Amino acid sequence: MDAQLIAFTGVAAGMVALPGADFTVVVRNALASRTAGLATALGVAGGLLVHTALAVAGLAAVLVTVPVIFRTVQLLGGAYVLYLGISALYAIRRRSSRDGSSSPVPEEDESGRPVPREFRRALRQGFLTNALNPKAPVLFLSLLPQFVPHGQPPLPRTLLLAALVVVLALIWFPAVALLVDRLGRWLRRPRTARAIEGGSGVALTGLGLALVTGPLLR
Repeated sequence: MDAQLIAFTGVAAGMVALPGADFTVVVRNALASRTAGLATALGVAGGLLVHTALAVAGLAAVLVTVPVIFRTVQLLGGAYVLYLGISALYAIRRRSSRDGSSSPVPEEDESGRPVPREFRRALRQGFLTNALNPKAPVLFLSLLPQFVPHGQPPLPRTLLLAALVVVLALIWFPAVALLVDRLGRWLRRPRTARAIEGGSGVALTGLGLALVTGPLLR
């Protein structure tokens, strides 16, 4: 039994499940529709795949050791998360002024299914929210080597650990999206939906501001 692999699985599961921008975006889009939630979850997993690939290739070391690059990515990521937060808050106000309802309404075709544009937009949001997170490469670069046994070739082991992180994300975030959709009747009540979407908007705005102002204050 590989004790280190078991330990890494526990650490990685906690890391993936930790509430943050990824979780918030998945919940917010899942309120609009199950398809949008699942698309966002797939996008988040795709972003993690980018980070793990960079860590395996050693490119994340460049990001960490060159402050200008790191801070540029941090500003871009913070600006995007801030944009999502402000967009969420604006959407609540716009729907309330239009029809007095704050429930997310998905774009649908004549059959009642979300249009492809909605799927692509949710997929893109999930991917960019994760891929532009500047803390992820630092975390992977510092975490993965700790679970490579001494004397073992690092590349195969690192590939295994990286793949495990992506698999955990593919389990966790779709499960969150499906749970939100399952509870949709209650969660989409105007008052509840307003509280959830407003809370997600405030959380994303706060995270975005922290990421944007961090490098500017240094």
